[in-house]
Amino acid sequence: MADFTVRTAEQLPAILKGFRKQSGLTQAETAMRLGVSQQALSNLERHAGKVSAERLLELLSILGVELVLRKTSESPSPTTSVGPSW
Repeated sequence: MADFTVRTAEQLPAILKGFRKQSGLTQAETAMRLGVSQQALSNLERHAGKVSAERLLELLSILGVELVLRKTSESPSPTTSVGPSW
């Protein structure tokens, strides 16, 4: 399976919908597994950039998708945080 690089929240809806369809799941089936209504899942898919990280990770788990964070090879801009502050 191919990797997908997500750089903006606007990319998430199409990618999530694609993974759901690739998994052979309808919105209703996915919603049931997530414990929400089909309407709520539809809203989540359309506005994925506004969903909590916890909910997004739960959905990714249902879809059999993992989230991988990797440092880019680009140098951060002066206004960009350099990394975790812990």
